[in-house]
Amino acid sequence: MIIKPKVRGFFCITAHPEGCAAHVQEWIDYVKSQPPIESGPKKVLVIGSSTGYGLASRITAAFGSGAATVGVFYEKPSQEDRPGTPGWYNTIGFARAAKKAGLYSKNINGDAFSDEIKKETIAAIKADLGQVDLVIYSLASPRRVHPKTGIVHKSCIKPIAAPYTNKTVDTDKGIVSMVTVEPANDEEVADVIAVMGGEDWEMWIDALSTSGVLAPSAQSVAYSYIGPDVTWPVYKEGTIGRAKDDLDRAAHAIDNKLKVTGGRAFVSINKALVTQSSSAIPVVPLYISILYKIMKEAGTHEGCIEQLYRLFATHMYNGKTAQFDKAGRTRVDDWEMRPEIQEAIRVIWPKVTTENLEELTDIAGYRSEFLKMFGFGLDGIDYDADTEPNLPME
Repeated sequence: MIIKPKVRGFFCITAHPEGCAAHVQEWIDYVKSQPPIESGPKKVLVIGSSTGYGLASRITAAFGSGAATVGVFYEKPSQEDRPGTPGWYNTIGFARAAKKAGLYSKNINGDAFSDEIKKETIAAIKADLGQVDLVIYSLASPRRVHPKTGIVHKSCIKPIAAPYTNKTVDTDKGIVSMVTVEPANDEEVADVIAVMGGEDWEMWIDALSTSGVLAPSAQSVAYSYIGPDVTWPVYKEGTIGRAKDDLDRAAHAIDNKLKVTGGRAFVSINKALVTQSSSAIPVVPLYISILYKIMKEAGTHEGCIEQLYRLFATHMYNGKTAQFDKAGRTRVDDWEMRPEIQEAIRVIWPKVTTENLEELTDIAGYRSEFLKMFGFGLDGIDYDADTEPNLPME
């Protein structure tokens, strides 16, 4: 099959197996080029391990610290004339690289919100690793079937209380326009909290702890974002923000449990990056396009893998003592939120139009990173050649 990118709005409906593997290898090569993470994790569970920050976490732990990793994800293999999801191919690429390096990896594909997948994961840890010393919670899902009630909760990205109007960009067509997002009702807010809040993280930690598969000094971290005030109405002060508030609540509750035996839990506030989740949020793609231009010019730009390596190497391990804000979160968005970076963005924001988009932003960099998520635009891949989409999970 010859596989080309087919972009529909903020999503690409195709993925390239060889390209995804090459992208994973790029991230592995970056971690291997950095100093080893001393006193790093050795047995790691990553919940949401197939793309974005979760995948970067797994790669950093494995190739930066020699860790055995268990990855939980929900991805689909190829079907008839349609290739598999990028996370399917990413995970195969990771598993092959880990095996070649002599590293243990276990892949569990299914609904991470379910009790069944939690039980399957615990059984695998007991059988192969005994315990884990780090649990990464990096789930991003549009829906959740609650394991106790059976209710289907669906996520939405909306402001609260009032409509929000601002600029956005169609990253595929390069059109800058105004967008108005209507406010969420109370039921929608509750649904987003159920999907993207901290309840499932707590359920995972409780299940792992009760089953005896958490090491006494185990750490757990979940990822979040705050961003600048230009995005707050639809993010920090919107439905997602309410869910992230609940994630903070869960972090404190989990931390109180883990610290009894010498462990800890916290939320890491990360930088705005091109991910499948961020691409779906109105206003945010335009902000990221401007941010990339400013940070690249300043020499401080990081992608997913650079962010996660820095989190591990300077906030969690190597004898480092993590610095926390007043809410108890560690901040690796610190370079993004530097006053001079944000001031430069505020100057550019009102000037951006369809006509000057290429000049004032790094929309080209945004598009490149977007397509890389699906395995396209990687050096050394012949995208005009036949490729085999039907790859089994390893």
